Amino acid sequence: MKVLIITGELAYPLIKEVVSNSKEDIIVHIADNTQVAAFLTPKQIIKEVKTCFSNQLDEIDMILVPGLIKKGTKEITKELGIPTFKGSTDGADLAMVLNLVGTIELSEDKPADKLIDEEKRKKAFKFIDEFENDKENIEKLLKKPNNILIKNLPVGEDFPMRVLSEIANAPFLSKEALINKCQYFVDSGADMIDIGMAAGEDFSDKIPELIDTLRPIVGGRPLSIDTLNTNEIKVAAENGIDLVLSLDLGNNSEVKEILKEKNIPAVLLPTNFSQGKSPKSPAERVEAMNQLIKDTEGLKYVADLILDPVNSSSIVESIIACNEFHKTNPAPMFFGVGNVTELMDADSGGVNVLLAGIGMELGVSILFTPEESGKTRGSVYELATASKMMFLAKHRKSIPKDLGINLVAFKDKHKRNDIILNERDGIPETMQEKPMKFIRDKAGSFKINVDYGTTVKHSKITATHFKKNKPDIVIVGHNAREIYEEIITKELVTRMEHAAYLGSELQKAEIAMITGKEYVQDFDLFKNPDEFKK
Repeated sequence: MKVLIITGELAYPLIKEVVSNSKEDIIVHIADNTQVAAFLTPKQIIKEVKTCFSNQLDEIDMILVPGLIKKGTKEITKELGIPTFKGSTDGADLAMVLNLVGTIELSEDKPADKLIDEEKRKKAFKFIDEFENDKENIEKLLKKPNNILIKNLPVGEDFPMRVLSEIANAPFLSKEALINKCQYFVDSGADMIDIGMAAGEDFSDKIPELIDTLRPIVGGRPLSIDTLNTNEIKVAAENGIDLVLSLDLGNNSEVKEILKEKNIPAVLLPTNFSQGKSPKSPAERVEAMNQLIKDTEGLKYVADLILDPVNSSSIVESIIACNEFHKTNPAPMFFGVGNVTELMDADSGGVNVLLAGIGMELGVSILFTPEESGKTRGSVYELATASKMMFLAKHRKSIPKDLGINLVAFKDKHKRNDIILNERDGIPETMQEKPMKFIRDKAGSFKINVDYGTTVKHSKITATHFKKNKPDIVIVGHNAREIYEEIITKELVTRMEHAAYLGSELQKAEIAMITGKEYVQDFDLFKNPDEFKK
């Protein structure tokens, strides 16, 4: 197959290099008077091909144009009679695209690397969906000692790690707040929802209402309760709770029989909080856990060896305890990821995916987290995604990379190489000498806010217009462009510097909405790393 690749002067050396070993017959052509390939238009490309390849059109089987050009390629295909598609956004990925010609359907509108990512993503989710819906295989796996059924959810080492999200301090929340928090967790991908009770208190009387309120929201998902209070456990068991967090050596004797009778699994802790005892070393934890398993014989359980925060008792010791326990007992294990993320001043995404990877290697079955601080907002979504990544990596016997699903949010997987603007000899540079003087726009001013919903798609940006210090219209949108185009359409901005300012602020608001950062107009979204240097 003969493939014509159209590019610009800056990208040409890279393109030429990356396609040099392609199995296809490749022609790389620099468009006349074009430095940046992304600035090409379909009309320019048509003219270029007609001018330079008029005698070879019948020999060319396909044309690839830069993935970053703004318009699609349908017009080129129609005019030249040669199938024309968008290549990759980064010239460095063109070799990969060429190697996949014939195995993927290229697009006239979407860059090829985006199509490849979409195809990988579809295949990843298809694999998981087919596994989760294979009833015959699930029944077979549930007969193994390392798997149990919690309500209707298969849980264990042979299944994706399930994400259990806690509604902390549930008895103190209003009904509306309780429902909103639960819905947020469901939308974020939680497999199970936990009712977090208050330590040292007895809110047994509130439990029936809490369960009744949350049942319609969780749908078919299991509902658990987080308490060591035996009265609360008994009431929850009588009202249809699906899982109890937790039983230990201090409270199990009072509640184990009712849980067995109602076939309700429990998370087991190697502690005796009634006596203030909590084992530290891996050996002590495993010994205490084995004793509790013996004391509660006949009860379905998930073992929680207690994941400690970094530099507290010891996160390493707790991981070793999980590993030592799993060597002799294949039972499902519980990983309190929130113990680490909530007690570390770092963005939760990377921490969550690393802990999920460690959990997968240990044989963990449940990843548990609340979302109690700004830095951990989105942890449920992150763990739900990380769980899928680790499940795919485990089945593919690969590292968790290039799976079709990822948690790369603030950086990019690939460093772009195609456009390096280092040819600026003779081009003058300028820098601002002093800030512009502020002049109020006679058309009015704007107050910009972000209304955060349960997920990004339920969130929105609002721009309230003020005329003579009085609000007269609110423009609402899901991205910056929708709002600034409406501002321009309604002629609500007259000064160039005001328009530039609005574009900058609206883009910040959109980034904040997507990332979960707090948006405050006129303040930076991100801290300058130099602030942390001496």
